[in-house]
Amino acid sequence: MIISLKNISKTFVEDDKKLTVLEDINLEINEGEFFIILGPSGSGKSTLLRIMSGLEKDFSGKLNYDSVTQENFSFVFQQFALLPYLTVFQNVELGLLARGVPKSHRHEKVMAELQKLGLEKFGKSFPKELSGGMKQRVGIARALVTNPKIIFMDEPFSALDSFTAEILRKEVLDIWNMSKTTIIMVTHLVSEALELSDRIAVLTSRPGKIEAVLQNPLSRPRQLRSEGFFKMEDKIKELIKI
Repeated sequence: MIISLKNISKTFVEDDKKLTVLEDINLEINEGEFFIILGPSGSGKSTLLRIMSGLEKDFSGKLNYDSVTQENFSFVFQQFALLPYLTVFQNVELGLLARGVPKSHRHEKVMAELQKLGLEKFGKSFPKELSGGMKQRVGIARALVTNPKIIFMDEPFSALDSFTAEILRKEVLDIWNMSKTTIIMVTHLVSEALELSDRIAVLTSRPGKIEAVLQNPLSRPRQLRSEGFFKMEDKIKELIKI
């Protein structure tokens, strides 16, 4: 276990009106697993991810980390979140700068991640010069360069066309298979959850509660058009309808 959540709830208050988005969430995430948070729009998936990563601090319940701190975390955002005035190299380098890594080591580490994601020729380019898929590759490289214990991903492929998203999912899986870094990812796509996950937490509609936590029984590499895949997809879709 690397993260545990006990009785986590979150209520937003605006103009004396209360909106409860998460209610009584209990979860344990295992070290090295690919864990997916799945649910309908508005179920609190992204809020839950932000609570787990420490970006959202106003909530009730208990959040515990085992042998990790927030310095060991990285975050991949849905909308890339690159700084437009920095080059690709400089965007990837940011986390290393914040940690005081010497310049010589920064260069080596950044170039290794750029090469891993096919970006080594674009280090001097600016975000406006990149396609959506390349921008998200930069975001992933930035997340990886600090050798995090946990990577949080908030619908990282949703802003991409289906072909680019398919390629990036495979690249992320290859990286995860090599590193076995814990990845916790939000998605609203059942097929994406089944392709990537070890386990899946299914949230109800607002206020988000845990409807089920499912072990993914499909062997890797996943056969996306197999009978087993379609059966699991139907099972999860029925859960989401409840």
